[in-house]
Amino acid sequence: MDVLVTILIVVIVLILLGAFIVNSFFQRPAANRRAGELLRSILTPEQYKQLIERGYIDIPSPSNPDRVYRIPHSAGRVQVREKGKLTMYLCLQPHESVPDADTVVIHKLMIEADEEAYLQKANRFIPFLLHYADS
Repeated sequence: MDVLVTILIVVIVLILLGAFIVNSFFQRPAANRRAGELLRSILTPEQYKQLIERGYIDIPSPSNPDRVYRIPHSAGRVQVREKGKLTMYLCLQPHESVPDADTVVIHKLMIEADEEAYLQKANRFIPFLLHYADS
């Protein structure tokens, strides 16, 4: 199962990268449209509704039932929430510019396929208030 998910991620990333390379600056609206279509096809109806209404989706951790990853719709850090409380921010961005919808897909699929690798690659930031609460 994990191998199939990993293969799916690789194929999606290759498709996304291929679409980016083929698109020029003038074709950006088409890229955004296709990215939106891909996002809608990857998300469940509940996730898509949450993204539209709240501007983020919550992806449950595959390894920790108390952890949720909150992925913003537009560029920004992913929140890690444990038992509903913010514990850290993660920053992991593609090397090339891609539509925001593609970034959401990348985060979701990486977390679901290989959470440990995702956490190893991401830069971690401790929320400001948590930093001072511990001192």
